[in-house]
Amino acid sequence: MSARKREIRRRADASAPARRQWLARSAFFHHEDLLYLKFLIPEGARVLELGCGTGDVLAALKPSFGVGVDFSAGMISEACKAHPDLTFFVGDIEDPQFLRSLPGPFDAIVVVDTLGALDDCQAMFASLHNLCMRETRVVVGYVSHLWYPAIKVAEATGMKMPQPLQNVLSPADVRALAALGDFDSVKNEMRVLVPMRLFGLGRLINRFLAPLPLIRQLCLRHFTVSRSVRPATEVKSASIVVPARNERGNIEAAVKRIPRFVEPLEIIFVEGHSKDGTWEEIERVAAAYPDRNIKAMRQPGRGKGDAVFAGFDAARGDVLMILDADLTMPPEQLPKFWDAIRSGKGEFVNGSRLVYPMEEEAMRFLNLVANKAFSLLFTWLLSQRFTDTLCGTKAMCRSDYARLKAARGYFGEFDPFGDFELIFGASKLGLKAVEIPIRYASRTYGETQISRFRHGFMLLRMVLFAFMRIKAM
Repeated sequence: MSARKREIRRRADASAPARRQWLARSAFFHHEDLLYLKFLIPEGARVLELGCGTGDVLAALKPSFGVGVDFSAGMISEACKAHPDLTFFVGDIEDPQFLRSLPGPFDAIVVVDTLGALDDCQAMFASLHNLCMRETRVVVGYVSHLWYPAIKVAEATGMKMPQPLQNVLSPADVRALAALGDFDSVKNEMRVLVPMRLFGLGRLINRFLAPLPLIRQLCLRHFTVSRSVRPATEVKSASIVVPARNERGNIEAAVKRIPRFVEPLEIIFVEGHSKDGTWEEIERVAAAYPDRNIKAMRQPGRGKGDAVFAGFDAARGDVLMILDADLTMPPEQLPKFWDAIRSGKGEFVNGSRLVYPMEEEAMRFLNLVANKAFSLLFTWLLSQRFTDTLCGTKAMCRSDYARLKAARGYFGEFDPFGDFELIFGASKLGLKAVEIPIRYASRTYGETQISRFRHGFMLLRMVLFAFMRIKAM
């Protein structure tokens, strides 16, 4: 251990009895922090906090199994007294052997205000893989380097507990250190523009003003969410859900064109109260191609979203995919979605129609403009890049869908398309989103079921809804 770290530990031991008094002085800031941590980490998760101090953040997350680690024996002593239901260890999180001894794996690993005290941040990241599953998310919270002068003033005036000299890290630095340790950054968020109540104005500013573009760059708190990079070797089968309403002329073509990219592969047609004989055609095709493992069902409700979720609930494949029955997304592209999941490069794979040139009349000009505008809005809202939120083809692991479905109450059942409910749910889970560019084709049968103005207004409502539930919390 370096002389610098020994000095940091000495100070932590000495200040441990007064730690909660200091926390009380900045209670508003820590409450703002906790709001976002609770958004990322659901109650009942298995949580490890590295640099846990007195354990108050870990306890507030209400884990089913919570483990806290700190190199200060004084802090751990206070944590054990305050939270006897949690497990605490004194240890150096830069020691790989110590980290291997912890009782993992965990659903979430929290590292808040700890990177600044480390000698080798990269080595810490590299030592965390044994504590991770594919679903594990490492949540790193740190202070913006733009705020360091103000923080030093606060320490000098007694508003904040004094700290030794810390590492100064930008979001790019944290992403680079995580990448060197074989962790992939999923998203970055900036929060807390005002760390004080200001007679109630602080909450309003942090909720509605701080998330806005450009202004967010001035926020005090930065968060980086990362995942351990590993292939999804556990996935061995796939289910393709094909919502179909008035698509009789496309059913057999869909079956013929879907490649056999994995075995077993099931095709699930979910018929949506058609008037052109689509249901009868699905039954005929299923009987005509007994080797294709075709299932047919009628959706219980209305709308594409209802059809997608009904198909996902009935699916048995390890990977779930959506293919629109209009076949404007070539079914021959589905192996790319499988490869992205199987390789571990993506966990939520979204098709994008807006990269390659598309066939004439495949998309109306106003629809194209609206799609591009919404892609910019949702990239900002979700802190992950989306160039096409309304492409119907998506893929994810069935195990991730089960977690998304369990947390569905946070957003509610509001989306008739299903696209946004999946995108929002994947964002809340911290899934790595990647996009597969596709060559969008014109319809050869039937008519589009999208109303430009009615559904466009609905999309605007979803943008506002997402802002309130994802950004303005």
